[in-house]
Amino acid sequence: MSDFLIELFNLRELFKEMPYRIGVDVGGTFTDFLVSDEGGNAEIYKTSTTPLDPSIGFFRGIEKVAKAHKLSVAAFLQQVDTIVHGTTITTNATLTGDGANTGFVTTRGFRDVLNMRRGLKERQFEKYAPPPPLVPRHRIQTVEERIDVNGTILTPLNENDVLQAAKYFKEQEVEAIAVSLLWSFRNPLHEQRVREILEKELPGVYISLSIEILPQIRVYERNSTTVLNAYVGPVLTRYLSRLQDRLSEQQFAGNLLIMQSNGGVMSPQVAQRFASNTLLSGPAGAPMAGVFYGETHNFKNVITVDMGGTSFDVALIKDANPTITTEGLIGDHRIASPILDIHTVGAGGGSIAWVNNGGLLAVGPKSAGAEPGPACYGRGGTYPTVTDAQHLLGYLDPVFFEKGEISFDSEASKRAIDEHVAEILEMDSVTAADGIYQLVNNNMAAALGVVSVQRGYDPREFVLVVAGGAGPIHAAPIARELEIPLILIPRESSVFCAAGMLISDMKHDYVRTYACDIDKINLQEVNRYFREMAETAIETLKSENVQDEDIAITYSADLRYVGQFNEVEVSVPGSGEITTATQEQMCQAFHDRHDALYGYAMQGAELELINLRVTGKGRTDKPKQETYAYCGDDASTALIGERQAYFEGQFQSTPVYDGLKLQNGNQLEGPAIVVQPTTTIVVPPDFALLCDEFNNYLMYPRNNDVDELCKSLSQVEN
Repeated sequence: MSDFLIELFNLRELFKEMPYRIGVDVGGTFTDFLVSDEGGNAEIYKTSTTPLDPSIGFFRGIEKVAKAHKLSVAAFLQQVDTIVHGTTITTNATLTGDGANTGFVTTRGFRDVLNMRRGLKERQFEKYAPPPPLVPRHRIQTVEERIDVNGTILTPLNENDVLQAAKYFKEQEVEAIAVSLLWSFRNPLHEQRVREILEKELPGVYISLSIEILPQIRVYERNSTTVLNAYVGPVLTRYLSRLQDRLSEQQFAGNLLIMQSNGGVMSPQVAQRFASNTLLSGPAGAPMAGVFYGETHNFKNVITVDMGGTSFDVALIKDANPTITTEGLIGDHRIASPILDIHTVGAGGGSIAWVNNGGLLAVGPKSAGAEPGPACYGRGGTYPTVTDAQHLLGYLDPVFFEKGEISFDSEASKRAIDEHVAEILEMDSVTAADGIYQLVNNNMAAALGVVSVQRGYDPREFVLVVAGGAGPIHAAPIARELEIPLILIPRESSVFCAAGMLISDMKHDYVRTYACDIDKINLQEVNRYFREMAETAIETLKSENVQDEDIAITYSADLRYVGQFNEVEVSVPGSGEITTATQEQMCQAFHDRHDALYGYAMQGAELELINLRVTGKGRTDKPKQETYAYCGDDASTALIGERQAYFEGQFQSTPVYDGLKLQNGNQLEGPAIVVQPTTTIVVPPDFALLCDEFNNYLMYPRNNDVDELCKSLSQVEN
């Protein structure tokens, strides 16, 4: 055997023992990569996002990783066990109106329900127009049929109406069709027959049925979610097909998994069928990462913040469980399938600062995005952004930022801030930059209040877990505003969502409506629904190669007071079978949660059951969180110099530390700046920072005992 073949064989055996897992998060400005091996070692890479075709940025990043490992792309991908991909392809298609040319089929007499929406203003005190409809009225076709609330067929399906609809859709060159018939979730026969006819008449057209996407009560929510699935389905299918084809060309034989909006992952095949489950695919990684990093110190209650180039995402995690909602909006279009409760505001590094008509400074929601980006990137941007303000205040170091791959243009930053803010408000550029910084901090603190105070939680009982390349620059002012006592900044902060994707389990949600007073439910029927959904969940997970021992099924139900409009989800105790005893436990859990959410509970009032829910999880292998030896509190070996940075109304000489040289036990007091190739941490004068045993960072108000803080926050009562 030649020396070359022997060397190749040895390399393959080495990599076989240490396969790589890659998390890929496509953001508005950067595409992030976290590469992890079985030993817990992690590497961070970033490339600029390519909005017109995100797969270009995806493979540029893979090429960058392969080059760093001194391998060809094909040779490197052969050593990769799993790629978990969070994508914004469906989100962008919805927000920009670039989804598929979609048709909609519904029951005669209900043609306008979709575009009438809920029939009430969701923002009562604002003047605003609804978004452009995903399906214009002329592409909504009705068919004669009627099923009643009990599932009884009152009027048979008129198949000629379906044939006429198919003929019209063909003339309109539709790419996708959503089908949502009245009370179909009580009897699916008509929807199933509509699909059979449409598939025969229009081969290759994407078909989305409400009985598969969201078989539950509330006709607008069901219609909207089903239409969203059809609208983005062809877009996602084309993207994933291109991605898989190119990965196959490069001899990738591992698993490609797609991040879901509910915090789980799924196979590409399931993703193409349930495309609407990826509408919050990218941001969904952050709460899962929050659980992972919080548990390193036994923090069960955390608030995650992720500041990227375009947006600022906030999520609350209680008892190590991210909050789930079925009241989501994507571009003001309702999505009622379970998604992580992530509150987003336009406050990213690329958010543009401007002066409104009232002469007041504003930041966002418009963003400079990836192209041209902030003015300081030197790519032709002329508008002032948050990143430009950070740079002018001395927080960002051009030499360290993005490993020097972006050449900073300081003069462009100053020029943009002067022209669009400082001169208009008659102030100097530094004061204007500080104003931008303070305003965006206030906007972000308000966003935290939405997921905490407005949900009945006290932010002082939570740890702030900070992510994003720019997040740690703003973390201390946000925590100060809300009196959050402790900040946890992972070393992989800049690729936080990508890290979360690597620790996410396979996850699928199922729902069936069963509307009935809680004390009148048919236990046999309810438990039969639970069993059917559980069997579907297990079947789906097994199709994704999940083994029996890695499957976990959980059960819950939506309850409300009789006469109420909104319901509250509560867990079903035990193994998912409702009994007389578990009914009482569920009712008490509902009263307790209702009191926390709305400030009151009506013990003894009549309750009604609305929906039954099942979640199937398939446990995946998790990367290890490596611990490091204690190296003392002296951080001087990481000191690399000083620079002028703006604190408390003036520039101060501020020590700068290399974050990659900080080790377990190292402590420093503000003012200080910690730099890494993809992250900067700003420690104000009233804060201190500790490098913990995992080489992550804990930042806290100065003169506090960090050990006592950790102890108290890990013992907060549930």
